[in-house]
Amino acid sequence: MAKLNVAPTKSNLLAMKEQLAISTNGYDLLEEKREILVRELMHLVEKVKLLEQEIDKVVAQAYPALKKLLMSDGADQIERISHGIHYDFEFSEKKVTIGGMGFSTMDVNMPQQELFYSFMGTDANTDATIEKFFQLLSLLTQMASIRTIVWRLAEEVKRTQRRVNALDKMIIPQTKETKAYIESVLEERERENVFVLKALKKKNGSK
Repeated sequence: MAKLNVAPTKSNLLAMKEQLAISTNGYDLLEEKREILVRELMHLVEKVKLLEQEIDKVVAQAYPALKKLLMSDGADQIERISHGIHYDFEFSEKKVTIGGMGFSTMDVNMPQQELFYSFMGTDANTDATIEKFFQLLSLLTQMASIRTIVWRLAEEVKRTQRRVNALDKMIIPQTKETKAYIESVLEERERENVFVLKALKKKNGSK
């Protein structure tokens, strides 16, 4: 690792010592932050896996129910029912704090399920199918919200890791090497000064 291009002076030595202390402290803080973020990321990934399992389970029930409904009532009847169903969804920005950092995602407020069609021409299969797809929609909105946070958290982990690597692999070693170089030059100068003083004393004593 190449040292910094600075003059070997006492003031620069003090500056290197201060920079090394700051860099070392920063490295410790960033490493702690990285570990916290990684733990939180792993926790969210587990939540995503559980949601995926729940979504798969509901999908496995919803689409066969729809197929059964199409076969029993016909596509025209199902289309007429679907045209009468209308829900208003409210979207809002959701702030989440993880590891002391704020992340934004979208939150969807699911409306209360309502009955938009009459009992005439429908049966229990209609209600069950709509219920399953309503449940699926709720799970998908949760998944979208969590995945947004996971993506942004993963980006922050990458940024933090890059800063940790820069301190560990470049800045701290470079500062240490520069500090050691300045110390060696100053020590050599001190020895030379001592040698010169001794020589002068010896010369003056011999007169």
